[in-house]
Amino acid sequence: MTPEQKAREAIDQRLIQSGWILQDMRQLNPMAAPGVAVREFPTSTGPVDYALFIDGIPIGVVEAKADEKGENITTAEAQSSRYARSTFKWVKTDYRIRFAYEATGKLTRFTDYKDQKYRSRRIFSFHRPESLRELLRQGDTIRNNMKHFPPLDTSGFRDCQITAIRNLEQSFGENRPRALIQMATGAGKTFTAITAVYRLLKYAKINRVLFLVDTKGLGEQAEREFLAYRPNDDNRSFSQIYGVRRLKSSYIPNDVQVCISTIQRMYSILRGEELDESAEQTSLNELTTADRQPVKEVVYNEKYPPEFFDCIIIDECHRSIYNVWQQVLDYFDAFLIGLTATPDKRTFAFFNENVVSEYPREQAIIDGVNVGEDIFLIETQVTQSGAHIMKQMIEYRNRLSREKRWKQMDEDVDYRPAQLDRDIVNPSQIRTVIRSFRENLFSKLFPRRREVPKTLIFAKTDSHADDIVQIVREEFGEGNEFCQKITYSAQDPEGVLSSFRNSYNPRIAVTVDMIATGTDVKPIECLIFMRDVRSRNYFEQMKGRGTRVLSKDDLQKVTPSATENKDHFVIVDAVGVTTSKKSDTRVLERKPSVSLKELMLNVALGARDENTLTSLAGRIIRLNSQMSPGERKEFTEVVGLPANKLAEELLDAFDEDVLTAAAREKFHTQEPTAEQVQSVQKEAAAQTAAPFCRPEVRDFIENVRRSHEQIIDNTNPDTVLFAGFDAQKEQTAQRVIQTFRDFIQEHKDEIIALRILYSQTYQDRPMVLEKLKALYEKLREKGVTLERLWDCYAIQKPEKVKQTSAVRQLADLVSLVRFEMGEADSLQPFADKVNYNFQQWTFRRNAGAVHFTPEQMEWLQLVKDHIATSLSIQKEDLDLSPFDRRGGLGRFYQVFGDKYEEILWEMNRELVA
Repeated sequence: MTPEQKAREAIDQRLIQSGWILQDMRQLNPMAAPGVAVREFPTSTGPVDYALFIDGIPIGVVEAKADEKGENITTAEAQSSRYARSTFKWVKTDYRIRFAYEATGKLTRFTDYKDQKYRSRRIFSFHRPESLRELLRQGDTIRNNMKHFPPLDTSGFRDCQITAIRNLEQSFGENRPRALIQMATGAGKTFTAITAVYRLLKYAKINRVLFLVDTKGLGEQAEREFLAYRPNDDNRSFSQIYGVRRLKSSYIPNDVQVCISTIQRMYSILRGEELDESAEQTSLNELTTADRQPVKEVVYNEKYPPEFFDCIIIDECHRSIYNVWQQVLDYFDAFLIGLTATPDKRTFAFFNENVVSEYPREQAIIDGVNVGEDIFLIETQVTQSGAHIMKQMIEYRNRLSREKRWKQMDEDVDYRPAQLDRDIVNPSQIRTVIRSFRENLFSKLFPRRREVPKTLIFAKTDSHADDIVQIVREEFGEGNEFCQKITYSAQDPEGVLSSFRNSYNPRIAVTVDMIATGTDVKPIECLIFMRDVRSRNYFEQMKGRGTRVLSKDDLQKVTPSATENKDHFVIVDAVGVTTSKKSDTRVLERKPSVSLKELMLNVALGARDENTLTSLAGRIIRLNSQMSPGERKEFTEVVGLPANKLAEELLDAFDEDVLTAAAREKFHTQEPTAEQVQSVQKEAAAQTAAPFCRPEVRDFIENVRRSHEQIIDNTNPDTVLFAGFDAQKEQTAQRVIQTFRDFIQEHKDEIIALRILYSQTYQDRPMVLEKLKALYEKLREKGVTLERLWDCYAIQKPEKVKQTSAVRQLADLVSLVRFEMGEADSLQPFADKVNYNFQQWTFRRNAGAVHFTPEQMEWLQLVKDHIATSLSIQKEDLDLSPFDRRGGLGRFYQVFGDKYEEILWEMNRELVA
């Protein structure tokens, strides 16, 4: 078939599925059905591709085009308009061609000529005949009605809500189909949206509104607000005037004007599938893949055609309208209203940068719409620096079952703060934070309270949340009701959430993500962050859980000892979340809804989309970092290639540069076509997915993942380094530095004896590491650590202090003492000084006739690294790790000859000068 014939065939099918009867001129019978589409109907300006008849009267035209890409379809508008103004042959009754379509079979555009400033728009498919009949029956069009909203009765409205509603109505009156309302958490976004819905139903005469959320909890919350809303111009409630229904099945009633649904449920309805209710519990903000199954496209649904809803409101639109879920919005021919407190770049782009209202949190606090926060810091030794576990018999715990067992460690373990509560669980670290919170609760945080204020703790994982719950109960000496977990795996999380919101208990709730965003719990007065957050938007959403205003009377219902309106909340920062660097976007790999096992199974069942394969690559990369060398070797044997290579190929399947290069090679061309690149992409995706089609591969990977356990560190009791409000940091820094100065004076004789701490040059420096350790332990007894001291100098003298993310080494005490004693103009890590001196020393040594060989330089680099952490080196050290792997002292002698000792002592002298 020619491209035009293919287009006509596809258009025929779309018309038929939309309820139209197709006829040729020789079969003409426009009364054969309510809606008849006649091919090649003659007009005064030539035959129109399709003439649309409703009850025997022509009302519309369809201009068919063979342009498969739809790039030039708008040029057909002139032809559609010409046919619409033409005289239809043989038609004697009064008629007016009001509707025009341009279609390619893949793309359809629609114009209603009754709109005052009619404009074509893209639609999913043709309207059904009964829908066009209803449009003909109505007095005016929705877009015309939107130009004539009456003034808003602003009684009881905030200024930000008034601005949002007025600007929204003006935007819709100008036929702008997408509008974004950016409004701070607690400022009344939902109330604003319901007011807009009420006015759209009453004055714009729209038929139905869809209120989209991404969790069941948010849907229930929206339903409560719709049912409670009363307009200023009517004594009845909203639900007495218009029908409101929260969708709980695949059935949508025709006699309600407002439907509340999760976007997941609406997607399944359009697909003609039933939805597992568990899919409505997880926020789309947490999904790494669009669906548990390979991605399926939405297709035409005759029960709920594209014209079924006239307006869609998307709550929390910064997280719920991307990837596969956007199909729901693309399907309906509707105006779109987005609601969010924290839009990102994608949000602005989706709503065509049409922000009708901007009301940031800072302004909301100034206006008294939100409350501000105080920041209270709890810094502990283990939280900041991690710890060291010596090789011994130690307790391990299964990540999933939490079953514990004892076994011998293979080697010493040094763990970083980032590993806490994932690879390593240190109960003392959790207990120290909670105990410090308890000790400061009534003395500093809430001094006039008799009960713990409603407190929400953010945990890293569900397992971490379990640990926190148990320790909170122990530390406060309370029972099960006092502290409870609100996560997706908890028993009756919605019931616990309701009690947290409305009842005395629980006083403290622990969550991971379930109520981190969107959920309204106004009595919360304290947020404890025991996890870091690297997304700016997500952090702002989490802070929003505490920012809601609440009157004294309402607050006293759950917190009886409250004496004032809620005027602030407290962020207890136990992980540095308030100061850590944030990005504009959120990494969606924290609490995925799809397990590794399910991801692999999806791929085995045919999923080749970017979301699935890139998520799988991320899991393989993470697993590779956790595997032992033996497991990596076995992985290569079972799978056929190393884990890092497999992850690389999964990512390369969607790397444009890699695919283009492959297409050039395969098709022997410098400029491969889009079709050629797509062909290579499909091959690459299929090839990299092939291993996961083998059940033995999936079983092996899953077993490796499950085999990894958490170490329970009961050997390193944690200590509080600092607990106080952030505003006190300047004074605190001065206090810590003064403590260090007093310490230097107190131990001046010991410091002088070490000499390394102040001498610029010296001969035969003694080994001082053990004495330095002893000195540092005395400093720690005064509550001063290297990390804390370094940070305090950075606060006092930021222009002279080099800040790095590296963990402070014991040798950095050398730099600190020298800086405080005025023997160094700037404070930089001891390793930096050693590195600089090493460069200068090797430059001088290589300036002569004899240069160090490559092997000699490798040895010197190792010696330099040893001095950077241990302050010096002796020849006996060369028989220890890492030198022993290169042959130890014997090989060092072979490489440097009789001058090997001279080299060592010269480096001892020069590198720490």
